Amino acid sequence: MNNKPQAIQFDLEYFFDLSPDLLCIAGFDGYFKKINPAVSKTLGYSLEELLNAPSDTYLYPEDRELTALKFEMLRKGETVFQFENRYVAKDGSIVWLFWTAVPIERDQLIFAIAKDITHRKLNEHQGHVSAIIAKLNTEQMQRFSADIDIIRPALTTDSSNLKWMGGNTMVSPKDQIWLNKFEEMVRHYAGKLEVNLRSLSEDMAISERQLFRQVKRIMGMTPNQLVQTIRLHMAWEAIASRKYTNLNDIAGVAGYTSKAHFKKLFNKVYGIDVSELL
Repeated sequence: MNNKPQAIQFDLEYFFDLSPDLLCIAGFDGYFKKINPAVSKTLGYSLEELLNAPSDTYLYPEDRELTALKFEMLRKGETVFQFENRYVAKDGSIVWLFWTAVPIERDQLIFAIAKDITHRKLNEHQGHVSAIIAKLNTEQMQRFSADIDIIRPALTTDSSNLKWMGGNTMVSPKDQIWLNKFEEMVRHYAGKLEVNLRSLSEDMAISERQLFRQVKRIMGMTPNQLVQTIRLHMAWEAIASRKYTNLNDIAGVAGYTSKAHFKKLFNKVYGIDVSELL
């Protein structure tokens, strides 16, 4: 009896398990059907967690729309080459992956391989941050120094770290949780509706007066000032990510419908012409 086919199958399974690259078989239904250990090791989630949730569950929110478009291309039978997106690992860090994916229409499956390029992206990011800082003169640097870390979270999920956004230097864990929720609401409304205190207070389940007192106590500023700080934070993230190349896009990400107003505000706060950074 010839055992050669069995041996070949064993070798393929061995290769699948030991490959340092992320190997995935996903269904057209959006679920992983099979993944190699490198996927769990890279993202930190268990095999069960990754197989029992839609494959976009752990995607970085800003990359979901583009990834969905690529997935639709695969469903239509197109191969996807050199596609980058970000996942949120279990420890909260961002993992950049570089994909090639091939659809098998007969079986309604997608075979994909990804390389972890996070280290390369971090190096690129640090170089871009250095270039931004090099553009600043002494006066601009003094204004900017309090917010220097704003451009660092572009490759992490720790953007909800308001204790260096002005106000108190130390924030209690309880207050940090509350501020994180406040920031989440501001980010939610950015680009959709003009942020107003009534909507924020309703989402935070408190009155506008209580909202004012809470922000003033924790941060030493008004809610409107904190909203502005968060939105400018979002602008710095967009600039540092290098995904956006024009002023309209940066203003839109930060939730400003008027490019002129955003540019004027940015210059007023930082003393920097935002166009020069692009």
